[in-house]
Amino acid sequence: MHQLDDLDRGILNILIRNAKTSYSEIASQLFVSSGTIHVRIKKMERMNVITGSRLIVDYQLLGFDIFVFLGIYLEKSSYYEKVVEQLRDIPEVISAHYTTGAYSIFAQIICRDTSHLREVLHEKIQQVDGIQRTETFISLEKSIDRSGIV
Repeated sequence: MHQLDDLDRGILNILIRNAKTSYSEIASQLFVSSGTIHVRIKKMERMNVITGSRLIVDYQLLGFDIFVFLGIYLEKSSYYEKVVEQLRDIPEVISAHYTTGAYSIFAQIICRDTSHLREVLHEKIQQVDGIQRTETFISLEKSIDRSGIV
């Protein structure tokens, strides 16, 4: 674990809540100078504690109304890398995790509607070499969506 002090953790907690927070705003909340914040953030970037920032998009406002969790069973666990490479080429797959338990891979998918979901499942995902079968869970509502705290 990287050696972070309370100031580093304070900076991270502020940025986790809002990555667009300015150095001066972070500095005023933590009672230090903006220069100190700049130096600390650059240090955490060099340590790869901070590896970038993300844009959060409200996909529903763009017409994507179906958010799906997909449990993927592989024919063999050795197919994992090959399957993930093919899943990367499917834009509707927004994340995939190698997991323990019933599924080899647990993925998240966004679709416009159920017709689009059917198309993605049948014409894209289930055509991936190495996937034995899938199990679909449609999200009815996102109740919590946040990054962890430091």
